[in-house]
Amino acid sequence: MGKHEHTACPRCQRSFECRVGSINLCQCQRVQLSDAQQHYVSSQYQGCLCADCLLALRTEYNQQTHQNRLTKLLHGH
Repeated sequence: MGKHEHTACPRCQRSFECRVGSINLCQCQRVQLSDAQQHYVSSQYQGCLCADCLLALRTEYNQQTHQNRLTKLLHGH
């Protein structure tokens, strides 16, 4: 049987069940992240985050990336 532990999300402090022993059943598996998005998240937080925070950070990364590209286009860089 896989190891499950209750932990607090380092971003929102909400308690959730991390299923590191059964990673395919873990709540984080419903959030698909690209390599760049994973790097963005791991550069800010260590350990497991809840799915809601992963979704929020993915959106934050996408918005920042979009804004950076738009700024470069507008300024001819």
